[in-house]
Parts: sequence; C-alpha cells; structure tokens
Amino acid sequence: MYNILNIFTRDIKNIVTNWVAAVLVGGLVVLPSLYAWFNIAAMWDPYSELANLPVAIVNEDKGATVRDQEIDVGKELVKTLKANESMDWHFTNRQEAMDKVNYGDYFAVIIIPKDFSEKLASVISVKPEKAEMEYYVNEKINSITPKITQKGATLIVEQVSSKFISTVNGVIFDIFNDIGIELERDLPDIERFEQYVFLLEGQLPEIGRILDESLADAASAEEILNQTEGKIPKVRQLTNNGLDTINQTTEFLTAAENRLNTMSPKIKADVEKVQKISNDINQFLQNAQKANIDFSEGTEFRQNLQNQLGSAIQTVDTIESSLLQLKEINSEQEGQESGKAEQEQLDQAIEKTGELKSTLQTAQDNVTQINQFLKEKNQELEIAFGTINQMAADTSVKLDAFVNEYENTIEPTIVKEVGKAKKTLADAKTILSGAQAALPEVERILRNTQGNLQEGEKALEYAHGEFPYVNDRVKSLANKLREIKSEADINEIIKLLRHDPHAERSFFEEPVKLDEHKLFPIENYGTGMTPFYTVLSIWVGALLLISLLSVDVHPHEQYTGKEIYFGRFLTFLTIGFLQTLIVTLGDLFILDVSVSAPFWFVVFGLFISLVFMLIVYSLVSVFGNVGKAMAIVMLVLQIAGSGGTYPVVLLPKFFRIISPFLPFTYAVDLMREAIGGIVWSRVWHDLLFLSLFGLIALLFGTFLKEPLNQKTRALMKKSKESGLFH
Repeated sequence: MYNILNIFTRDIKNIVTNWVAAVLVGGLVVLPSLYAWFNIAAMWDPYSELANLPVAIVNEDKGATVRDQEIDVGKELVKTLKANESMDWHFTNRQEAMDKVNYGDYFAVIIIPKDFSEKLASVISVKPEKAEMEYYVNEKINSITPKITQKGATLIVEQVSSKFISTVNGVIFDIFNDIGIELERDLPDIERFEQYVFLLEGQLPEIGRILDESLADAASAEEILNQTEGKIPKVRQLTNNGLDTINQTTEFLTAAENRLNTMSPKIKADVEKVQKISNDINQFLQNAQKANIDFSEGTEFRQNLQNQLGSAIQTVDTIESSLLQLKEINSEQEGQESGKAEQEQLDQAIEKTGELKSTLQTAQDNVTQINQFLKEKNQELEIAFGTINQMAADTSVKLDAFVNEYENTIEPTIVKEVGKAKKTLADAKTILSGAQAALPEVERILRNTQGNLQEGEKALEYAHGEFPYVNDRVKSLANKLREIKSEADINEIIKLLRHDPHAERSFFEEPVKLDEHKLFPIENYGTGMTPFYTVLSIWVGALLLISLLSVDVHPHEQYTGKEIYFGRFLTFLTIGFLQTLIVTLGDLFILDVSVSAPFWFVVFGLFISLVFMLIVYSLVSVFGNVGKAMAIVMLVLQIAGSGGTYPVVLLPKFFRIISPFLPFTYAVDLMREAIGGIVWSRVWHDLLFLSLFGLIALLFGTFLKEPLNQKTRALMKKSKESGLFH
C-alpha cells in the first residue's frame, strides 16, 4: 500500500513541479470538456433556426367551383405561408425553383399543381380524387434537412387537409342540418312507410298466391276469349236465325189472330146453333113427356131425335176442330211464357168441348135404344124419357157454361196472350237486332281484350318471375328496418343531424387535441443530448490520458505489477475526476443545461469516470498499445450501439444485441436520470451494471497485468524499435 501511495504522490509532485507536465495535464483536463460543450452548444436548439431554412413554394393552382362557390386553395395556402415564419419561404415559379434546388440554394421545393383545388372539389362528385402536392428535396446538401423540410411539407399538407376537412364538413353538416329538419318534418311519413313495409311483408304470401291464381286465370281467360271469338260467327248466325224465327212467329201469330177474328163469329154461331138444338130437344122431350104418345110411332120419334142430336154433334165437332187449329198455331210459339198460358186455356176448352160431344153422343146412343125400350120394357119408358130429358137438360146447362166460358175466358185469353206474344216477339226482335248491330263492336272488344289480356299475361308473368326478388328485398328491408329500430332511434338520428354546423366545422378543423403531459420535461434538444456527449467526453478523456501518459513506472523493478497498476491508476483517476468535474460543472454553469438533480449529475459523472478509467486503464495497462486500440474500438461500438442518439429499438439487430454489454448504455441512462428526473429503481439498475463492468476491469488488471506484461513487453520493445511507437 505504501508503494502504491508513493507512486501516486510522486506523480502528483512531478506534475506540479514540472511546468511542461502541468500544462500538458491541464490541457488533458480541459480538452474533453470542450468536446462535450461544443457539441452540446451546436445542438442546443437547431429547430429554433428553421426560419433560416430556404424552401421554395410554387403555386400553379387554377381554382375550382364547389356548389356555385369559387375556391382557390393554392392562393389561400400562399397567403397563409406568407404570414408563417417557421421556414424561409420563397414564392417563385417552377423553372426558377427547380434550378435553385438542384444547385443547392433551396433545400426543398413544394409545387401546388394547377388541378389542386379541382381535385379537392371532387369530394362531392361520384368519383372523388385525392389532391397531390409535388415535393422535391435535395438530400445531397445535408442528411438532416430532408427530414426537416419533409416535416415542413407534411405540416403544410396537414394544414391544408385540416382546413379543407373543416370546410367540407361544415358544408356537409349544413346539409345534415337541412336533412335533419326535413326528417323531423317527414317523420310521420317515415313511420307510415315503416308500417307499409311491415304490412306488405305480412301480405307477401297472399300476394304470391294471388299472382299464381291470376296467372292461371289469365291463361283460362285467354282460352275462353279464343273460344268466344271463335263462336262469334255462330252467334251471328243464331242471331240471324232468331230474327228469322221471330219474324215467322210474328207472321204466324198475326195469321192466327186474323183467323181467330174470322173464326170467332162462326164459333159463336155454331154454339148458338147447338144451344138452339139443345133447347128444341128439351122442349120436344118435355112435350113428349106430357103428351099421350103413341109408341107405335116411336120409330119416327126416334128418327127425329137422332137427326137433331146428330146435327148438334156435328156442330160441336166443328168447334173442336177450330180449337185444335188454334192449339196447333199456339204450339209454334214453344218456349214463350205467354204461349204456355194460352195453351193451357185451349186445352181446357178442347177438354170441355170433348165432354160436351161425349154427352151428346151418349144421348144419341140412348135414343137408339128407345125402340128396344119400347118393345121390351114399356114399363120403363117413363124412366128412359126422364133420363133423356135429364141428360138433355144437363147438356143445355153445359152448353150455357161453355158459351159463358168461351165468351168470358177462352176468347179474351187467346186474344190477350196472342197480343202479349206479339209484343214479346217485338221486344225480342229489338233485342236481337241490337245484338246483331253490336256484334262488330263485340268482335272488336274481344280482339282488343285478347291483346290486352296477352299483354296483361306477360305483365303477370314478369311480376310472377320478379316476385321472389321483390319478396326477398321487402323482407330484407323489413329486417333492416327492425335492426335499425333496435339499434338506433330515428329521433336520436334527427338530433344528431341537427347539430350546429359551425361547431362541427370547428371540431373537424382540429378533431383531436393532444393533451401533453411531460413526465420528465427536457427543455431543448441540447439538454437532451447532454448525457450522451458528457459520457462520451469522459471516455474520450480517458483515451487522451492513455495516449499521452504512461501506464508503467520507471524504474519499475522496485515495484510489483499490482503496485504499479494501482499506484499509476490513482494518478489517472485523479486526472479523470478533474476532467469529469470540469465537464459536468461546465454543463451546469457555462451552458446552463437544465438539470433536474445537479448534485447527482456530478456524482454520477464521477462514478462513470471511475468505471471508464478502470476499463480503459486496465486494457492499456495489460495489453499496451493493443489495449489502446481495443479502447478505441469500444468507443466506436458504444457511440453507435448505446442509444445515445437514437433509441436502441430503432437500431440494426447487431447493435440491439451488443447494447446490453456496453458500459455506455448504462452510463448515458444514468446521466439522463439526473437531468430529466430520478427514478431510483433505474438508477440502482444502472449503477449495478456499471459496477460489474468496473469490477471486471479491476480484477482483469489486478491479476493479469503482471503475467501478461511479461509476454507483451517483448512485443512493445519490438514495436519501439520501428521508431513509430513510444
């Protein structure tokens, strides 16, 4: 331990007493801090000087018309940028801008094309097109400026987009507000439409059934029309035949009427003749019954009576024949209601005439039997006379009844019925004549109806074919209406649509505001880079020391390897601490870096200096010049892989792998804790790993310096012989 302190005190004495050594060591103490301070100052706040960055703006926009309103986005953008001092904007033409950006006078060029407003206005068209800006950047000038100018271009695009979105959405919400008012006014109709859709959905099966039946009925109707049209000629023929028949029947009735008028007096005369004969017979029988008749003259009496009865029968035959003729005429009107009634009256008259004829014939037969009565049954003569007399009286009564029936019933009925029949035939003739006249119109209507029916059948077939699609669409619409009603209330939609358009425009101009909360605020870019450049200067300071100061003691024969290692290390560490104090205190008081924990910033710097000095000193102490090269290689790897400039996760895979094994990783993180705000769990984590690096370096130098020096001393001697190495 004495020798270790002896080496250290001697080194300090030599530095103090030798002004050249003192100057050199003083330079080594200050020089690393300059490395840190100049870099930190240069990066202090570069973005505050963006107003000096020349960027050209070329406006070729021709403007456009939106809903009868003229817009010129390019002109508005130029006006906005002229009031914007974030960059050095130069407003020029395309040719000059491209020439200067190629030469390097402009870092970037932003060109607003002539169809910029037109494409923005296409948002209300069927096929909207995105508007584009042309952006040209000269990346050869500087590696950072393209990112800065691109950010500027992006900000311009964002501003235009934000302004455009707010304007368009303002228009849209104006329209929405109008729609909301219309919806509110039409709400009863909308609800009625919903009811109609649901009602139609319920009626779809019945509609389908009706379509099926209508299609079948249309086919049947077409067939019936074809049959009807085919029967028109027959109908025409039947009509003509009917008219002929009516004309003939009318002629028959007229003839019958004339004949009846002719026969009626004759019938009445015959009936009166029969009545007279009947009365004469009655009178004769009464006289015969009262007189004392000589039955020997019975033959003459019988002959006389038979002649009178035969004349009566003949007259009745004439009447019956006339009635039969009337019946025959009447039968030619078959099917007429009035003819049937007349037929019944004629049948009754004929029946009564037959009864009268039968009675007269019976009387005649009885007269024939008088002779037999006279011969065989004289005693019954009076009875026979009584019977004949009674029959004659009955005949007279029946004749009276017949005459009365004929005059009061038969003849008036026949005349009446014939008149009715003629009127009916006249009406029928009028109807048939009208029907005959209407047949051409009927034919035309049938042809038109057939054509319309064919068109209707085609329409029905089309409707029937489209019904499944309509059925699906109506059901789908009904289901969507139910879904919409279950998910959203139209009243709420109306409220949403009727929002204030001006408020909505303001909202969409800046829909999201970033509510930033800086947990560990860093004042500027220079402050953020202070941990990296401070740690880097401490490692550089260690490299400068091993480059100028010797790690060996001369003469070294009186000291052991461990004593030399620790004795000279104290010298290096003392100078390293001075370097660190100057760097950290200069950061605080010269650069005025905003540090959250200034005391710990200095303490952490001293601890990092201890670890770094152990690592660098041990490498050179053990390996000599090779150790110097190793320390430089470590510096290069740590600058790239420690995450001092870019986050480790953004680095290539190789650097992400080696980062946990680099002292810089933990040293930079430890200094960031002091600057931004301490989280002690991270501090202890970083201190632990730095301590491990220092302990490994200490053990490495303590136990390997002496045995390895014996092998490396020959190499060092040989390298000095070259005259190139010390």
